[in-house]
Amino acid sequence: MTLSSERYTIFYSMGIYSEYLDKSLNLLELTNERKRQLKRISEIRNHREIFAFASALTKRAAIGIDYNDLLPISDQLSNLKGDKIDIILETPGGIAEIAEDIVKLVRKSFSEVAMIIPGCAKSAGTIMAMAGDEILMNSTSALGPIDAQISKGDRRFSAQAFLEGLNKIKEEADSTGNLNLAYIPILQSISPGDIQTCENLLQFSETLVTEWLKKYKFKFWTKHAKTGEPVTEEEKTKRAAEIASILCNHAKWLTHERSIKIEDFEEMRFKVQDYSKNVELHDAISRYYTLLMMTFDSTTVYKLFETATSQIYRFTKPPASIPSFGKKTPDSALIDFECPNCKSISKIQTNFKKGLALQKGALPFPKDDKFSCPHCKSVIDLSAIRRQIELETKSTIT
Repeated sequence: MTLSSERYTIFYSMGIYSEYLDKSLNLLELTNERKRQLKRISEIRNHREIFAFASALTKRAAIGIDYNDLLPISDQLSNLKGDKIDIILETPGGIAEIAEDIVKLVRKSFSEVAMIIPGCAKSAGTIMAMAGDEILMNSTSALGPIDAQISKGDRRFSAQAFLEGLNKIKEEADSTGNLNLAYIPILQSISPGDIQTCENLLQFSETLVTEWLKKYKFKFWTKHAKTGEPVTEEEKTKRAAEIASILCNHAKWLTHERSIKIEDFEEMRFKVQDYSKNVELHDAISRYYTLLMMTFDSTTVYKLFETATSQIYRFTKPPASIPSFGKKTPDSALIDFECPNCKSISKIQTNFKKGLALQKGALPFPKDDKFSCPHCKSVIDLSAIRRQIELETKSTIT
């Protein structure tokens, strides 16, 4: 199915998601339409380069920002030639130091950077967003607190809350002249290094955001709106520090998962562009985001790095050994499938041309994706495996 390249109609009544569901797009059509929407966003935004870095937030996989993201991001950015870029960001957060490295990669090649948040960019994703000259959101978009998080055993909690808790213990002991015995096991498990680590993490996030806001977000802030007076470097630094302090303040947001919306930034007097006010841009971003979510929902892809002309995917491990297909897709291939119930292994043949005979001992890939295990008779849905194979080969299993 090829979607029309003519001017898009905005469907307020039935919704974009329903529209695409009704078209029953397969994986290749989803990919092609995503690319089409990226090109459309670029055109609306004066032909700026465009790059998407997104994770499937609901999947159990390494969806956070980590060291392994640096190579694919560098690879995809190398495909782009302009000096202005829009980055579509969807992430639960991750390692703040890697977010810093990613921003350095981007800023090395582009003089102007806009961060587009159609869904969520929490924690380290919010730190990245603060490195944009522009931040584009709509009413459903969400950033999050950047209060540093620490892990201790199987627990994860706010570094600021940890330090505040210790301070309350100290204040109680100072006021009463005695240390509550219930606190002793807790204090025995804490080292001076733990306390210093928390203080360092808090300072790192706040300092990084302050520097980026002053250098990037506020670089076009040259005059005060009310007075027309020029803005000094000291005023930029002070304002950047205020915003960073608010975003890092665990006592204000209370939980690390709290959503910070456009109206919250308005209360901070911090300028965020509401892209829904541009009807065509809103439609293009909404369509791309809907297609992105449909891609995550219908495949084993859990992380995506893409431009309008190229992409790199990360997949969750399927219950099948899928061969590497190389540049040229074969006429057929065998996959080793492990039944999730009885753990037996079956060889399933995938044909990319019609009329091919089955190899000895192989079973055909089911046309309806419902595979019946020959050992335990369980019926397993292979649709995710089909989509992954078809995505890698850009061919349809017959």
